[in-house]
Amino acid sequence: MNRYFDYTYILATLGFTVYGQIILKWRISQLGPLPVEFLDKVRFLVAALFDPAIFSGFSAAFLASLAWMAAMTKFDLSHAYPFMSINFVVVLLLSSWVLSEPMSMQKTLGVGLIVFGTVVAARG
Repeated sequence: MNRYFDYTYILATLGFTVYGQIILKWRISQLGPLPVEFLDKVRFLVAALFDPAIFSGFSAAFLASLAWMAAMTKFDLSHAYPFMSINFVVVLLLSSWVLSEPMSMQKTLGVGLIVFGTVVAARG
């Protein structure tokens, strides 16, 4: 039973990583395009850095790092790392649902191959 609990570290890493990606894209999309001029770019990025939603995305990335460090105390890297490819699946699905991004047959096939590869790698 304890071994199954160890997987919560990997699951937390996945959850925090996906949240960070989705929230950053959502909020950046609301802030508009990156300005052309260098100083305007710097102002834009600094302002974005202090945006609460974007800051939460960076915080999620930090928490994902902590969860990953905990996972590394429990698993070999070669066993745990293939699970990170699940990020591709979840981000693709959520970007389609939450951000209304298009999901093509090619993307769906690619994600299917990622899932297959993850299963093969995790068992090996």
